[in-house]
Amino acid sequence: MAYFCYIVHCANNTYYTGWTTDPKRRVKEHNAGRGARYTRMNGPVELVYVEEVEDHSTALKREIQIKRYSHARKAALAESFEMLPDFID
Repeated sequence: MAYFCYIVHCANNTYYTGWTTDPKRRVKEHNAGRGARYTRMNGPVELVYVEEVEDHSTALKREIQIKRYSHARKAALAESFEMLPDFID
């Protein structure tokens, strides 16, 4: 099973970081109000970064690492990332 760490850009110009096994599905859940409380209050969201990791444990560790980044560092990470066609709606 594949695991992914992801960043979405929220309507209030903040970033939300999470992990999932299916980034497209997870973004749809966030935008449908079935995601995290934060994204329900600050949506809609746009997927700006996806990173595949080897397992669940690594996904959780990477999520925590990215959550500690500053807004500017998350923005730089998102800007340097080229979205793969698999994750574009």
